[in-house]
Amino acid sequence: MYRDGLEFAILGEFVDHDGFDGVMLGNQEAGYHLEFTSKNDHSAGRAPTKEHLLVFYLPNRNEWSRLCKLAETSGFEPVNSFNPYWDHRGKTFEDLDGYRIVLQNADCDAN
Repeated sequence: MYRDGLEFAILGEFVDHDGFDGVMLGNQEAGYHLEFTSKNDHSAGRAPTKEHLLVFYLPNRNEWSRLCKLAETSGFEPVNSFNPYWDHRGKTFEDLDGYRIVLQNADCDAN
């Protein structure tokens, strides 16, 4: 979902490291990545609140619109943001575990 919906690459992955499996997703040129881990026979549960967000700033309107559509077709559910600020120039999506991302059509310096 995150790989396809946000066009992230698999930067690394591991299997059965002390009982955990994981994958690192991101962009090779970026100075960050997301790491998702799981443990067999253990449920991580839902997101604690609707304000646990990952926000991605996309200043180009066409790129923002394209990624919004891609997020939806990859399984993210569009939702109204808990904080209405994000609905003015962005779109909020929820993953299968209730965690949320915001695709904001703005430059991060403009906020």
